[in-house]
Amino acid sequence: MFIQPWDAALDEAEWQTWIAAGHDFGQLSVNGPPGRPPTVVPTHFTTDNGDLLIHLARPNPVWKVIEHDPNVTFTVIGDYAFIPGPWRAKPDIPPTDGVLTSYYAAVQFTCHAHLVDDPEAKAELLCRQLAHFQPDGDHALVAVDRPPYGRMLPGIRGLRLQVTDVRAKSKYDDHKPVEQRADVADRLTERGQDLDVPTARHQRRRLDRLGPWKP
Repeated sequence: MFIQPWDAALDEAEWQTWIAAGHDFGQLSVNGPPGRPPTVVPTHFTTDNGDLLIHLARPNPVWKVIEHDPNVTFTVIGDYAFIPGPWRAKPDIPPTDGVLTSYYAAVQFTCHAHLVDDPEAKAELLCRQLAHFQPDGDHALVAVDRPPYGRMLPGIRGLRLQVTDVRAKSKYDDHKPVEQRADVADRLTERGQDLDVPTARHQRRRLDRLGPWKP
């Protein structure tokens, strides 16, 4: 992932807060065997003491690939929007000469994958995921010897992804003038399509912290 200086995370807290704010779905990318393309799996995840926790169906072909090479990448992308050229045109040029771009936030984790096959460990992993995704506790007890989850555990495998490196990017034209960035955020809010509003919020947060870009 290419990161310009003005797109870099302002600090670790920025991307950690962003992930914790509900950005809990991403893509697991695993190196394929020689001559084969990488395997990519979209999935939800949770965090635990800096690790990422995932579970997938046992028939998933990704397991053989991970056993071949446990060095994986997990990528989370959000707060994205298409920015049309006229929104970015400088005041002294025709709006149609403006150059389009994409805004987005992304966090890319480099990880070492550890397989979780022990039934008790899988039950604990599911408990941690349910605590995140169903915090009200509106689910049956997850235990090896209790239905309904007990009989389902053999059908899944767990993954604990030990994070070895993190690269975070927020691509929101932070090197452009303050007035232009604020104007684009207003336009996104007004357009209000798909992820326009959270994209505008992310841009405004960066704008408030950075102000004018200083190399």
